Amino acid sequence: MNPLNSSLLTPSGQDPQVLRIATYNIHKGVRGMGPTKRLEIHNLSLAVEALDADIVCLQEVRSFNHAEARHFSQTDFGPLAWPSAPQADYLAPNGYEVAYRTNAVTRHGEHGNALLARWPLGDIGHHDVSDHRFEQRGLLHVPVQWRGTEIHVVVVHFGLIHASRVRQAERLAEVVQSHIPADAPVLIAGDFNDWNEKLDDILAGAGLSRALQADESKAATYPSLIPVLSLDRVYMRGWQCRSLMVPKGTTWARLSDHLPLVAELTLASHG
Repeated sequence: MNPLNSSLLTPSGQDPQVLRIATYNIHKGVRGMGPTKRLEIHNLSLAVEALDADIVCLQEVRSFNHAEARHFSQTDFGPLAWPSAPQADYLAPNGYEVAYRTNAVTRHGEHGNALLARWPLGDIGHHDVSDHRFEQRGLLHVPVQWRGTEIHVVVVHFGLIHASRVRQAERLAEVVQSHIPADAPVLIAGDFNDWNEKLDDILAGAGLSRALQADESKAATYPSLIPVLSLDRVYMRGWQCRSLMVPKGTTWARLSDHLPLVAELTLASHG
């Protein structure tokens, strides 16, 4: 039994018209620093499974990191050592397809955005939206064939500086308008780092609206221990939001500095 199963997360798939999408910043699968540093990637695999989402959008996903692999060596940690597979592949539940593209290259490895889906994927696209040399950022764009409909999903992780986020949001709006058919359903999900709530209007210019809770309130996901900021979001075009959920509790809080966000959506034509 998966200990991360949550009463908030009822089984999906009961209504074939409902799509469940989750977004999760996994903090590279590691928490803490120095002697308190711990590997959470194995628990995160249980978390992704518990989300039971049709599409999972992940940020801060490591393809490889030699320093962490040495630190969490097989000798010291046994079966809970650093996985030999890239994190996106390791986290994907059985039967899911995987898309990953690198955003940042570091001294010991690289990390980026990933998309996991229980539906077939189309050609994987990547748009570099780095705004300055200290933050490498990108957009992962993947068409997904969901129940006979091609939907376009973009996974994002915006910068820490407000002016950079504005320019990245403008670039995202441009990508939606120039690289995605005008009549195609669109989902944008990820960590927007928009603590001062300034990006909704920019994305509205590309026909994107933000998925909100039933009472039109925003779901807080950061910091995971006491969430007060709605940094993780889903924006949509051609969809209606049926529900928005954030799994909470001490077990979820220890996995990453963010909590996951889970949205259940229907195509606007089926509303």
